[in-house]
Amino acid sequence: MRATRVAPDLSRRQVIFTAGSAAGGLLIGIGMAAAPGGARAATVSNKPWDDKDSAPHELDAWIAIDPDDSVLIRYQRAEMGQGSMTALPMLITEELQCDWSKVRIEYASATRNARENRVYGNMYSHGSMSVRESQKMVQQVGASARERLIAAAAARWKVPASDCMAAQSVVTHRPSGRTLRYGELAAAAAKIKLAKEPTIKTPAQFSFLPRRMPRVDVAHKTDGAAKFGIDAQVPGMVFAAIAACPVPGGKLKAVDESVLSGAPGIVAIVKLDHAVAVVATDSFWRAKRALSRLQPQWDVGAAGLVNSAQLSKDFRAALGAKMVVARNDGDVAKAMSRGARTFEAIYETPYLSHSPMEPMNATVNLQADRLDVWVGSQDAEGALHAAATASGLEPEQVHVHNAFLGGGFGRRDGNDEIVQAIAIAKVVKRPVKLIWTREEDMRHDRFRPHAVVAFKAATGSDGLPTAWSMRIVTSSIFQSVGIPFPPDKAEPPAVDGLVSNGYAVPNQRIELLLKNTHLPVWFYRAPGANQHVFAIEGFLDEIAAANRLDPYRLRRKLLAGKPDWIKVLDIAAQKGDWGKPLPRGSGRGIAICNFTDSLCAQVAEVTVKPSGEVKVDRVTVVLDTRNMVNPQTIVEQAESSVIFGLTAALYGKITIKDGAAVQGNFDTYRMVRLAEAPKIDVHLAPSGGEVWGGAGEPAVPPVIAAVANAIFAATGKRIRTLPIVDNDLRSA
Repeated sequence: MRATRVAPDLSRRQVIFTAGSAAGGLLIGIGMAAAPGGARAATVSNKPWDDKDSAPHELDAWIAIDPDDSVLIRYQRAEMGQGSMTALPMLITEELQCDWSKVRIEYASATRNARENRVYGNMYSHGSMSVRESQKMVQQVGASARERLIAAAAARWKVPASDCMAAQSVVTHRPSGRTLRYGELAAAAAKIKLAKEPTIKTPAQFSFLPRRMPRVDVAHKTDGAAKFGIDAQVPGMVFAAIAACPVPGGKLKAVDESVLSGAPGIVAIVKLDHAVAVVATDSFWRAKRALSRLQPQWDVGAAGLVNSAQLSKDFRAALGAKMVVARNDGDVAKAMSRGARTFEAIYETPYLSHSPMEPMNATVNLQADRLDVWVGSQDAEGALHAAATASGLEPEQVHVHNAFLGGGFGRRDGNDEIVQAIAIAKVVKRPVKLIWTREEDMRHDRFRPHAVVAFKAATGSDGLPTAWSMRIVTSSIFQSVGIPFPPDKAEPPAVDGLVSNGYAVPNQRIELLLKNTHLPVWFYRAPGANQHVFAIEGFLDEIAAANRLDPYRLRRKLLAGKPDWIKVLDIAAQKGDWGKPLPRGSGRGIAICNFTDSLCAQVAEVTVKPSGEVKVDRVTVVLDTRNMVNPQTIVEQAESSVIFGLTAALYGKITIKDGAAVQGNFDTYRMVRLAEAPKIDVHLAPSGGEVWGGAGEPAVPPVIAAVANAIFAATGKRIRTLPIVDNDLRSA
């Protein structure tokens, strides 16, 4: 079946924001390709954004069923390509027992969430939590709706509800065979209050899931009809470009506005504490060009003297300072003194930018008693509260119209762009569309932290580690975000991938020092683990090589008693052709980690040319998410994680000079390109149980380590600092 186009007469990128309300409305219309077996798949609703949060045929805040049996399911999180806008409604469908081909999906209202005691729970999408944290809640939503529909049918027939069953949007009275459609029952079901909530299914009881389904957002993201925050159009809006102080924390000292005196189409120059913006009547391009003519003066303070070399020196010097203990097993000092051999190494990873394809942007319409915000946010609820604070309005007066995200990776919940847009709107008294340039987006990111890890280890006569110590110096994400955390405890993202290692080393001591700088740091896809798995898996390979042990076999021995870990490791080795001969200049590396309750093992195969150029030829991924909703999106996320991780491994680096980020666009902040993409084989190995693991992040950390280990196998040169491109891998 062909994908359904919502408005075939529209051009590819014609805007779909309407002027139906005072602030305009968002019309998202997403068609879908056919589902397996030829059945039509669910769609994203084309309901316009307006003042109404409810639908005419609501069962509750989550579900509405029309007389024609079409089912509206509201999705409370964000969709940035991870597939949870498909997965969570699939979980509701499993319990509701409705016809998936008649499902349509729309974003839930953050305003309604604020007004109705958080009826949708939290609304963020990060930490691979969308499915694993919402699973029980949305199953309960679907199960409750199903039982109310059954109760409504039983009441109409005057029969016991236990004699009735629901399937494919139909309630059947089993003894007589009588049937009623959901659309016929919805109005009565909405009035029913159950005596108690029904028990939800376990994964073993699923009948609809797990099932491969195309994502509901894919078709029109492919043909260009999908709308992102940057596509917002509001009647009467003006366009703003902004330049913040190049050094984070610095302030605007002065700006000569006369250079734009009389410039056509310029509405205003808006001076903020840390930035200056230019507002134009007709286009962002006009605002951007005008902004480039300004020569603002900045007060950067002492941070203007900071550079990357000094930061690295300071972080390494801090390795000897007093630290907080994150894990302490056995007696490391005693075991170290008795080891047959000892090892030491320092691993270092730099600041990174999120650099999503869609730069930061927000469109706002601020009125006396209402604020509308159009944005692509990873947390519509957080965006709403940030907007309320910035505007001075109550949360119930703020309407966040969430759109698709052109990449997030942890960045799109800082709300910088929303706060700035509101500040500009207060000055110009008109709707404002603010867009960051690529340079602004990259240089004023909230970066992945810089991190240094010092390892020490002892091995016995068999070459197996008997003790290891890890001392970490990095910056506090929690402090940057504003999350309170006890100073005498180890901040989880700062030690993830190290504390969570699965190896049976009897004596382990892991310590942490948080060293903050003027640079804001933030969550980045697989925070902590994307750095520390590279470090610990590389150090373990060093131990294997020095003791002439096979890296795969060494890991297998250290994972004794953990069959789930061993399973993914064994499959990766088997599918990745571990041990098979390779030509000169090629090598394989292996790595494994536990992140967001999922296990992931990978084997990377690389070729290193005599010139030092690295080509990643193949990556084999084995992923255990414990349980699954949509295997197709899990595979897609694993593939995406590999490419994301390869960029960080091969090229990723933000250099600091005079307190500011140097890299400002993709010419200097290089990404893995299509021609560089390796062959990626993904194998799913769900182990089941009560735990639900994440899918969007656990495949990022192992690829970085596996590639670095493969380079050692190919060249004999150990990678201890990233990016790989900064290492000299030329043949002697």
